[in-house]
Amino acid sequence: MPGINLTHDEARKRAAIVMVDHYDVHLDLRAEAPTFLSRTRVSFDATPGSATFVDLIADEVTSITLNGTDVDVSAWEDSRISLTNLAEHNTLEVTANCVYMHTGEGMHRFTDPLDKRDYVYTQFEVPDARRVFAVFEQPDLKATFAFTVDVAEDWTVLSNSATPTPTPLPDGGRRFAFETHPRISSYITAIVAGPYVGLTDELVNSEGRAIPLSVWARASLEEELRADAEEIFTITKQGFAFYESQFSRAYPFATYDQIFVPEYNAGAMENAGCVTFRDEYIFRSTPTQAERVRRANTILHELAHMWFGDLVTMKWWNDLWLNESFAEFMAYLSEAEATEFSDAWTAFNIRKEWGVMCDQLPSTHPIKAEIRDLADVEVNFDGITYSKGAAVLRQLVSYVGRDNFMTGLTRYFEAHAWGNATLTDLLSQLEATSGRDLTAWADVWLSQAGITVLRTDITEAADGSIESLDVVEELPQADTTHRPHRLAIGGYDMVGDALERVWRVEVDVNGERTRVDEATGLVRPALILVNDDDLTYAKSRLDDASLAVAGRNVDKLTDPMPRALIASIMWSMCRDGELSAPAYLDFCLRLLAVETNSDVVSGTLAKALTALNQFTSPAVTVQAHADFAQQLLALASSLPGGSDRQKQMAEAFIRVAVDPHRDLLENWLEGRDLLEGFELSQQARWAIRQTLSAMGAPATDLAAEEARDPSLTGMQMAEGARAASPTGRTEVFERIMTDTSVPNATLMELMGGFVSHAWRDPQRDEDLIDRYFASVREVWQTFTHHMASRIVAGMYPTHLTGRTDRDVVAIGRAWLDDNADAPRALRRLMAEQLDHAERAQRAQACDTTVW
Repeated sequence: MPGINLTHDEARKRAAIVMVDHYDVHLDLRAEAPTFLSRTRVSFDATPGSATFVDLIADEVTSITLNGTDVDVSAWEDSRISLTNLAEHNTLEVTANCVYMHTGEGMHRFTDPLDKRDYVYTQFEVPDARRVFAVFEQPDLKATFAFTVDVAEDWTVLSNSATPTPTPLPDGGRRFAFETHPRISSYITAIVAGPYVGLTDELVNSEGRAIPLSVWARASLEEELRADAEEIFTITKQGFAFYESQFSRAYPFATYDQIFVPEYNAGAMENAGCVTFRDEYIFRSTPTQAERVRRANTILHELAHMWFGDLVTMKWWNDLWLNESFAEFMAYLSEAEATEFSDAWTAFNIRKEWGVMCDQLPSTHPIKAEIRDLADVEVNFDGITYSKGAAVLRQLVSYVGRDNFMTGLTRYFEAHAWGNATLTDLLSQLEATSGRDLTAWADVWLSQAGITVLRTDITEAADGSIESLDVVEELPQADTTHRPHRLAIGGYDMVGDALERVWRVEVDVNGERTRVDEATGLVRPALILVNDDDLTYAKSRLDDASLAVAGRNVDKLTDPMPRALIASIMWSMCRDGELSAPAYLDFCLRLLAVETNSDVVSGTLAKALTALNQFTSPAVTVQAHADFAQQLLALASSLPGGSDRQKQMAEAFIRVAVDPHRDLLENWLEGRDLLEGFELSQQARWAIRQTLSAMGAPATDLAAEEARDPSLTGMQMAEGARAASPTGRTEVFERIMTDTSVPNATLMELMGGFVSHAWRDPQRDEDLIDRYFASVREVWQTFTHHMASRIVAGMYPTHLTGRTDRDVVAIGRAWLDDNADAPRALRRLMAEQLDHAERAQRAQACDTTVW
């Protein structure tokens, strides 16, 4: 449907014709039906006599009126309402029945299985406000908004403006009539309604203005919300103070509500003054430090958007990267400098690996990507847009100077408040404050794709000192040029029993080869680490001697940052087929034996699991799992009871356990043989149930666990556990690939259970490989974009690469050859998944061990 896929050209033409003034939106959410009533009244100016369209995805449109004249409802076609012969000043009124969604797009409706109460919330980015009301759906057509929402008697409603006192309705229920909100883009408007429970607080901002704060969740999570509220409010207040100080501009909106909602598609959404989060951020058991760090980072990320994204908004989605990269960078900066999580930049090193992975895909794109239409936007919410962009912004801050950067931001906000801006607008302010011409910098960092590789070339003098040290930059492709890097090089040597940094030099690197004069004459240490302190964005490689030392002695490093950096290097080498999976797993165990940074532990365990499932040679996969599981169990047993590390090791052991561990897992469920101090949370119980199901445990065991945990999370995890079973594989596959009624969060659990244990007996899924490739185009046509993307990526048989008689790589290449006419976004996803399969194939063939 081309009407759904707005193009940049169409958006430019519409913006040249139309200036939107105000929306009055009235929603009636009282009926227990698959649809809800939506009435929109929008006033806008236009070029007299011109024609354009307004966007609306609905079940039906019952009336359209333009400037007091009825318009035939046939004007609504292909998700657009055609408007002709416009006046200078116009009023459009549209009445429609819109559809509740279960995909996390538009107006999502959810019934809590614990108390059978209904909840709704909106998610509009990128283009889904049109699923709720008639709207000019593009970011540069800002307007003021006033929402009126009719709901059941026991419901409350939250939106971008302060929640008003409701008034009773004569036919039952009550009405919330919100005051007009200042000019914002439609994608950051929001409605959240239902019997949510909330807690309130307040802060006084830099202007002396009181800002009401609140946190909300569904009623069945009230106890957990109360337990977490103090920390959430604390992080929020710290973020407010930090951002207002750095930006020299007060928070732009009247209130700040944070709502934790079920079945959420993403981490959170920066709706102006009304931020929604996935309710997994309300912890149901004692969280690890990594989980607390992640939640704090998300809170700070969304808060940063209130200035950069909401107050000042991109003109078109080609500057999406700037929106997200800025929030990503500021979240880590504020977390490190304004909260208790002062080692946040170590966590960023792990986050950055997402960008590195995306930058090596065939779909790699410049940070500033060409966005031709909405389909391009949907597939660019990736690691390049987020973590690579943030890493490059960190370089930019170093390049122009932090004070100059923040002063430039202040001027940028002053110049474009309540409006739209582009990258050029920001760079011009930074050039003015720093005195630097950023044209060349922007070209190499923002307009060129790919990631470069940095190596050291070292010559030793006869006395063991460094005669010369060069940093060599390798380019990923012919059309990429060398990039300027401000980076550090660290020298590490044994000091007693520890491997510690004995010297550090900071240098500007630019070109194929840069001589580091500051290193000449220094003692050649055991390990030389390029990009120490993680100041730039590049793949790093160690010289042979340093690599051997790092592999054998990572457990002797006393600082978590170099441990994290070396861990990233080892993972990159394993992914690139330069280091065998067994060698990488051995490295992981050495690191895990000493690592205290919760984020590094969490990231290392996740990557080890991928290496086990995809990169090990098929002949040794089961034994590799058994060996790794036994090492994790031994490590968990040796750690302090109740510690983060014990919890992380024990829960990872559960995921990789093999048949000989079955009795132990069953005993844990019965409360026997538990590790001292280990809290077997309900989530851990479900992980055990999934592993036991994959081993062939009867379905009755799952029914018993469901009775113990009848919550939404319990229902979802039960689905994942059933999907892991060796029986009924075809039925689960068909449900995932065809059933559009499955909610988004349940779908993710189904796919996770189905795929994550396939290594136990991959032959049983061999026949499903061809069925997958035969089905993907139908999936793309049948499901919404978000759901289809998840299915296409999640069910691609990368996990079966090299493990059956069917050649996944060859079949994947053939599909691309045979489907040249497939939608561009689908072909991109399929090419990306093929790249993952090719990497798995290369990794399985690698036998390189360097220590």
